[in-house]
Amino acid sequence: MSWLYLAVLLVSLGCMVLLDRRFRLFLFADARRGALVLAVGVAFFLLWDLVAISLGFYGRGQGEALSGVELLPHLPVEELVFITFLCYLTMVLYGLVTRFFVRVPEEGR
Repeated sequence: MSWLYLAVLLVSLGCMVLLDRRFRLFLFADARRGALVLAVGVAFFLLWDLVAISLGFYGRGQGEALSGVELLPHLPVEELVFITFLCYLTMVLYGLVTRFFVRVPEEGR
């Protein structure tokens, strides 16, 4: 049993939090709205996984880097952390792109 994959996911998630905090891109721009969007995204993909597991499309992998801790049968704790990281990463990237690369036309022109 190893906790390597979970540790890497948590470090990556922590880096996203630091980036978000520094530039106020998502949760640090509007905590209430950001938390709601993040919760909806995580719930959607978690439901997606649960449906796929129940239909037999996939199950828990057998990797040496996995902790072996399951939240439900065939749903390792790493999957929930990965889904959270993926949703958070997407919103931070959206914040970066809209802040630094998308020009918003000035009103009144």
